[in-house]
Amino acid sequence: MGATARAGKGTAVRGNGAWTEGELAEVRDNLFREMEELRVVITRSESEIASGDITEGAGDDQADAGAKTYEREREIALTLNSRDLLAQNERAIARIDAGTYGECESCHKPIGKERLRAFPRATLCVACKQREERR
Repeated sequence: MGATARAGKGTAVRGNGAWTEGELAEVRDNLFREMEELRVVITRSESEIASGDITEGAGDDQADAGAKTYEREREIALTLNSRDLLAQNERAIARIDAGTYGECESCHKPIGKERLRAFPRATLCVACKQREERR
């Protein structure tokens, strides 16, 4: 693997050179843009969930009631997933601000730059993530 480098306020990366201020600004902008999109999705989903509560069961047969229940549970799951992604984005931005973006929260070694490009919300290096998934 490549050498470890630090950029900006101490942002660690492994290989592919250090993060430049411009690259970090781009990551931050992309995270903010995604956060706005997630807020729209959450608002829409919550509205659909709420409107489904009002009409639930009004003259439905069992199949209709089952389909509505399935759709409602699906909307709830999507909303929870969107909220989780929103929180992960907020955490990534906080890590950029603190100068710890790119540092594994488990072993404190640098996270690969390519990994962060593919998944900018990553908080664990590949080795620590694999170890966590085996548990």
